[in-house]
Amino acid sequence: MVPLSHVLGLSLILFVLGIAGFLFRRNIITIFMCIELMLNAVNLAFVAFARQQGQLDGQLYVFFVIVVAAAEAAVGLAIIIALYRNHESLGVDDLDSMKM
Repeated sequence: MVPLSHVLGLSLILFVLGIAGFLFRRNIITIFMCIELMLNAVNLAFVAFARQQGQLDGQLYVFFVIVVAAAEAAVGLAIIIALYRNHESLGVDDLDSMKM
């Protein structure tokens, strides 16, 4: 059995990598992948805590996080497609040109 500290350490490393990618990358697809990485790191922590406690609450929270991630992916892909059709670019700097 893997100790809780190892799983939480892995979760922390994944979350920090997601934050670093979110802050330093300029491609919108990479930013969305980093957001997904952060959500999966949180899911890993939820499952680890639920396993330690012997309850199913963590898995229930993971289900809701996956639903939110799916909705975020659908909306994000719609924004990416609209941005690419209007500007033929996927740079984050082009996002403020979509304001009305």
